[in-house]
Amino acid sequence: MKIAIVGASGAVGQEFLTILNERTDFPVDELLLFGSQRSAGRKYTFRGREVEVRLLQHNDDFKGVDIALTSAGAGTSKEFAGTITRHGTLMIDNSSAFRMDSDVPLVVPEVNPEDALNAPRRIIANPNCTTIQMVVALNAIEKLSHIRRVHVATYQSASGGGAQAMAELRTQHAQIVAGEEPTVEKFAYQLAYNVIPHIDVFTDNDYTKEEMKMYNETRKIMHSDIEVSATCVRVPVMRAHSESIWVETERPVTPDEARKAFAGAEGVVLMDNPSEKVYPMPLFIAGKDPVYVGRIRRDLTSPNGLVFWCVADQIKKGAALNAVQIAEWLIRNRR
Repeated sequence: MKIAIVGASGAVGQEFLTILNERTDFPVDELLLFGSQRSAGRKYTFRGREVEVRLLQHNDDFKGVDIALTSAGAGTSKEFAGTITRHGTLMIDNSSAFRMDSDVPLVVPEVNPEDALNAPRRIIANPNCTTIQMVVALNAIEKLSHIRRVHVATYQSASGGGAQAMAELRTQHAQIVAGEEPTVEKFAYQLAYNVIPHIDVFTDNDYTKEEMKMYNETRKIMHSDIEVSATCVRVPVMRAHSESIWVETERPVTPDEARKAFAGAEGVVLMDNPSEKVYPMPLFIAGKDPVYVGRIRRDLTSPNGLVFWCVADQIKKGAALNAVQIAEWLIRNRR
């Protein structure tokens, strides 16, 4: 297969390269890399060969490409979607550009893989990082009893803001230690030694776009009337997002039922032994593929409520890995 990566020099683009290098059974006969004027000409090693980044242009470079994994921002995705898909290339897009379009499937392979088969525009959207890890976990509970509503507080790492945001967090720590004024460019405020209850822009209802993504995307992916209320918080963690999740189901689901469901769920690792201080933390989850779940307990405020803690690597499962898994599922199940 001929595969392209668009946005090859960014944090997610680099993760695409890492994952495809690791997954040696993923069929790549030829790999093309694309980027902006700034990154064009850079060279990266893929399976023992050097590949040079091409400038993304409106031309026929995508002719013959089977799958394009794109992560270059919503503006670039909208501008170049026609160019990328013109000759039949399937575009698996990591941006927010097409997620809520009715004719573009929004896919998490552990939850709704069959939706990927209906992509009339040759575009499949990768959900937002916080949504991906949450629905992988929610899907295990949904199979026990329909989930009516979810309250979620996220603890999102710097990696959610990209490579420059991660670099800024490192720089801020160094500057503070040196007694200097910290640089603040990628975030609304200093992130080092702080938490910021503000990710993306605020909407008319005073929820941010990030929080509304969790509401709208969850309903689309799960084909559900589920209600979601989110508060999204940036925390001074380098990589891997955490979420504290409260669910209300149609019938009571016991913590033991939930543990068994999580333990048997695709893409989920159960890490739940509070008495031995065993629970997921971003420090140890960064770089890993699955979604980790722990701190499972009854909600004291609701007879049908359950509470749990969920951690996943934002750049891996929350972005690049999910897109690659979509491609893998399609390769296995193409009809």
